[in-house]
Amino acid sequence: MCGVLTKLIGSRFFYNKLPSLLKVTASVSYRSINISTTMFKSAVFDLKHAEKEQVKEFLNSFDTVLSDCDGVLWIDNNAIPGSADTMNYFRKIGKRVFFVTNNSTKIRSDFALKAQQLGFIADENEILSTSYLVAHYLKSIGFKKKVYLIGSNGIGDELNAVGIKHVGVGPDHVKPDFKSLKPTDLDSEVGAVVVGFDEHVSYPKFMKAASYLASEDCLFVATNTDERFPKSSSIVVPGSGTLVRAVETCSERKALVLGKPHEYIRKYLESCGLNPARTLMIGDRCNTDIEFGVRCGFQTLLVLTGVTSTRDLEKIRKEQIAPLPDVVLPKLGDLLEIVKS
Repeated sequence: MCGVLTKLIGSRFFYNKLPSLLKVTASVSYRSINISTTMFKSAVFDLKHAEKEQVKEFLNSFDTVLSDCDGVLWIDNNAIPGSADTMNYFRKIGKRVFFVTNNSTKIRSDFALKAQQLGFIADENEILSTSYLVAHYLKSIGFKKKVYLIGSNGIGDELNAVGIKHVGVGPDHVKPDFKSLKPTDLDSEVGAVVVGFDEHVSYPKFMKAASYLASEDCLFVATNTDERFPKSSSIVVPGSGTLVRAVETCSERKALVLGKPHEYIRKYLESCGLNPARTLMIGDRCNTDIEFGVRCGFQTLLVLTGVTSTRDLEKIRKEQIAPLPDVVLPKLGDLLEIVKS
């Protein structure tokens, strides 16, 4: 099997058939051969089935760890068992660590504090939240106008930190005469609409956002397009993607999305010396975290403590639904247990 795969490397057939080939290799003979890290590509390989040498090889194949937060490291205000110990272990063996979250409701220092309180070693400069990315992006392009924000204080505070004015945070109640919005009710200084998570979203906010975006000179930026938040109960909490799609629909424009799975984060990290080929992305959902890793050329690890369930994983494996993660674990903490076993 190894000889056949070696001959096929570099061919279009190899890349088209690799997931299925790896699935066969892993299920039939992973206990008798040393699978190289390149063979994990899109393999949906369960690391709990790996031998010690395979795990060692996997750990040696990356220098930087990027991890999603909600659903991977914690849910709400509760750390997922073993996640803190595993992330801290990465540091112990010399890995660089970044917390990469599409959550825009907090500023970086708040995320760092939360992580520390839950047992993670974390520094503000290691937090890459979409609230920070919005402020960083607008500052980097020399934006001098005002932002109309459908979002929370997390984005607003990050904008304040770089000297960008904004309006729109908080309730904008629907009035009986809501259709009577006039051009004079709009702020002439607004030059960008930013959409993130906003628990106070309302029809007037959509009207204002679309009206500002009627001008081609008005920028349209979104934090992320996640459909929903990871849940700890049967209640579904719609994510920022719900709001972004609504504004895109009524404005007839497409937003520049800065969060995962889009590549702005990679460009930001490459300015800090990131090597994509030596980077691991950990996440709980395929259409953001794993897609982000695949687009950027990272290795990917999918965990089942957030959005993706065991049933979802079986469907992904059976139907080979892209993007396919390289490796999977029930929870991140299992990796440390494997290392210590």
